Amino acid sequence: MAGHSKWANIQHRKGRQDAKRGKIFTRLIKEITVASRMGGGDPDMNPRLRLAVDKATENNMPKDNIERAIKRGTGDLEGVSYEEVRYEGYGLQGAAIMVDCLTDNRVRTVAEVRHAFAKFGGNMGTDGSVAFLFKHCGQLVFAPGTNEDKLMEAALDAGADDVITHDDGAIEVITAPYELSTVRAKLERAGFKAELAEVTMKPTAETEFTGDDAVKMQKLLDALESLDDVQEVHTTAAIAGG
Repeated sequence: MAGHSKWANIQHRKGRQDAKRGKIFTRLIKEITVASRMGGGDPDMNPRLRLAVDKATENNMPKDNIERAIKRGTGDLEGVSYEEVRYEGYGLQGAAIMVDCLTDNRVRTVAEVRHAFAKFGGNMGTDGSVAFLFKHCGQLVFAPGTNEDKLMEAALDAGADDVITHDDGAIEVITAPYELSTVRAKLERAGFKAELAEVTMKPTAETEFTGDDAVKMQKLLDALESLDDVQEVHTTAAIAGG
């Protein structure tokens, strides 16, 4: 058992993500393009592309948009070339933050990320300064009230790495990063539908934020997430509201 407010934290984060749906197509197109360039344009042979295409489909992206992004990645269509870059730093109370970007101009991106950290009370760190505080994995979260024993049995049969039950009843299933789609499909066939399913950098420990500090920390995270070149922001801060 762990994490007394896991469900509240997940619902809060989902709500904020839903409010930013205007940017999600742009981010998904970038991810599909880069995944295709790195691993080829066949989702069945490219686990990273499979995840990106699944997410695009879930978000109702038109099939033509997906196919064009794949063709730009494989070079069949002209397009901007993006590179992956990760920045690390700290927020309030020393909470760790990792910022994953896809950019066509690294100089612009680092300036924008550094400015956001400085403006909202954070500090940029060096490469590797906080990465050790996170684990790259697939994460599926199930609502409180889910049958723990049956889900655990189904998850382990499906090839999951771990099942974590939290104090509030939420259940997390952890997978290898690119096994997420496979495990998720098997669990859905067994009757278990996750409220959240993503490949993420999962913090190995979290810092709970409440009150004014929660508001200030959220402003920093929002400022980073709002940058055009930013794909994902990962943090050890757990903010249930604010």
